[in-house]
Amino acid sequence: MSPDPDPTADLRPNPGADPDPPADAETLGRIFLGRVIEPGDEVGGRWVREFGVGEVVRRVRDGGAALPGVGKVRWAGLVARAARAAEPGRDLARARAAGARFVAPGNPEWPRQLDDLADARPLGLWVRGGPSLRMWALRSVAVVGARACTEYGTHVAATLAAGLAERGWVVVSGGAYGIDAAAHRGALAAAGATVAVLASGVDRPYPRGHTTLIERIAQQGLVIGELPPGEHPTPSRFILRNRVIAALTRGTVVVEAACRSGSLATARAAQRLGRHTMGVPGPVTSALSAGVHELLRGEAVLVTDAAEVSELVGDMGDLAPPRTGPVLPRDLLTPAARTVLAALPGARAAPAGEIAAGARTTPDEAIAKLYELRALGYVERHGDGWKLTRQAVISARTGRPPC
Repeated sequence: MSPDPDPTADLRPNPGADPDPPADAETLGRIFLGRVIEPGDEVGGRWVREFGVGEVVRRVRDGGAALPGVGKVRWAGLVARAARAAEPGRDLARARAAGARFVAPGNPEWPRQLDDLADARPLGLWVRGGPSLRMWALRSVAVVGARACTEYGTHVAATLAAGLAERGWVVVSGGAYGIDAAAHRGALAAAGATVAVLASGVDRPYPRGHTTLIERIAQQGLVIGELPPGEHPTPSRFILRNRVIAALTRGTVVVEAACRSGSLATARAAQRLGRHTMGVPGPVTSALSAGVHELLRGEAVLVTDAAEVSELVGDMGDLAPPRTGPVLPRDLLTPAARTVLAALPGARAAPAGEIAAGARTTPDEAIAKLYELRALGYVERHGDGWKLTRQAVISARTGRPPC
């Protein structure tokens, strides 16, 4: 009995016209299905998990009985789509021309954290750029936010991304206008690493106005996407793209987002996956920060700079410096000396007994502390009384030392 034919045999490109080694059947099958099944389709993901790539390819190419979980109309659409558009050899050639490669589950470059998406896991990713996606994703943070952002949001996103890059973090975002672009540019300005996750083919920069930026990211970092070369984005694909950003990184920071911002979908995906979710607060009067504030009322953590982000998503001991107010000269006095100093009248001299009564201590103890304060320039003696120096009065108002 002859063995069953390989369902992906005629998906392979012509070896005589292809200078590179031919892709294996599994890879070709995943590229084929990437043109048939939409990103994030959990039904399609379940087919791949239960039946295997080869069997799913065979069924949609032959157009026989529908696989479980879909009706006749949808199955007919998938079969028609397979017959019309799926040519893995052409996709590989187009990707090579753009300097891209296909990375599938099981490949050494595949980031295993994407497996947390279960049946919504990408069939594979198209990757432009030299670095290893798997290695870069191990220490990465997503910085996302509104497209229509404010100058405050742009400044915060760029500063935050630059700070993360300087600390050795890879900044991941979606390449869009607004906060995404500011995050990419901040990382690039710090000579850092950044990854743009596109909702289109990696050979078709989107938005068009960011062609130069995305090309620079491809040269200095990585541009990735799960859609085949040449594919264009749609509103639903932007939302589905966000799950990849969330799963790829250790945590997601939302800088500015209105209540209906798509970047909130990234944050919600991160929360479902058990990743850290963070938000940068904005003015309470700004509608563009309302979505972030709603996140912060839930399980998200408030952050204001790269050090605080790194403390949350980094290794043990990677702590942000404590935030304190300025240390005033009077803070360095002992509690007893501060009490005696506070007991002196503001505009006249007072005897030691009166000062001791105000400080609730003995005259001898008050005199001892008054001489300490005199040595430090806070008080001076006037006959039998003691008075604040002019410099001490000024330091109380300005916080500067009296001498």
